[in-house]
Amino acid sequence: MKNRRFGRTNWQVSEMGYGMWGLAGWTGSDIQEVNQSLDLAVDLGANFFDTAWGYAEGKSEEILGGLIKRNPGKKLYAATKIPPKNFIWPSKSHFKLADCFPASHIIEYTEKSLKNLGVEQIDLQQFHVWEDAWAQDEEWQKAVEQLTAAGKVAHWGISVNRWEPTNCLNTLETGLISSVQVIYNIFDQNPEDLLFPLCKKLDVGIIARVPFDEGSLTGLMTYDTTFPADDWRSTYFVPENLISSVDHANALKPLVPEGMNLPEMALRFILSNPDVGTIIPGMRKQNHVKSNIACSDGNGLAKSLVEELRAHRWDRQPTEWSQ
Repeated sequence: MKNRRFGRTNWQVSEMGYGMWGLAGWTGSDIQEVNQSLDLAVDLGANFFDTAWGYAEGKSEEILGGLIKRNPGKKLYAATKIPPKNFIWPSKSHFKLADCFPASHIIEYTEKSLKNLGVEQIDLQQFHVWEDAWAQDEEWQKAVEQLTAAGKVAHWGISVNRWEPTNCLNTLETGLISSVQVIYNIFDQNPEDLLFPLCKKLDVGIIARVPFDEGSLTGLMTYDTTFPADDWRSTYFVPENLISSVDHANALKPLVPEGMNLPEMALRFILSNPDVGTIIPGMRKQNHVKSNIACSDGNGLAKSLVEELRAHRWDRQPTEWSQ
């Protein structure tokens, strides 16, 4: 496993992190299998784990807390997120800060996360949704400063709404934010336009989420793919999205190099960008842990292939189903 410097935090984090959304509250989750996969990831060098209170109301945080407790001799970076007070994902442009992150709510859920994780300080506390219109509001700024001064949070981050990578630029300029989490993959390349250059200028760490485009970049989805009614993907992959996603994924298949598969190409595309600090694929099974971490070997894609993949950029706008 290769490590990368994570912005102004100066942490050396595993370039293949671990996204913990799918470990609790999803269909097919098995706690024994989950813990075995997490333990294997640590054994293979993963040290960055991304969770949220919103992942099964703290259950995912508790799972991460257990992992930290099982590894007292290793530094595992815990990144979690505060849910918006109105519990609506994603945020809408007309929402006010008071609807989502009043100071009392920021403090309350930081305390809840500390308890769930079983730690005295959260390495990275993130806002789970965001609106850049809130950038200069002193309400959230004072809560950030208070919790940081109390030693309860080391660094703060923003998880940017789906397909809105510029909806945080003014907030980053406040100097209070150490990281930004954004959807970045072969299809979603638009963070490269404005967000990544600003992060480089301000020394803000970048977390690339949704590397497989919620599954389409695994190459396993078809036009007939369905999900259980209680799986959120059943409302995300509505026909108009499913058909288009499979079309775009199929167009990539002829470009996959010999000896490689589409998921590996998807991860290596992201790893080929030095601006990215870590990637957080979801990994519920041990074979996923092994295959994903195997991509962290220092070998990016050939420059010629990266350029070919740039032609597959797919600029999308938030919709009622994009969540």
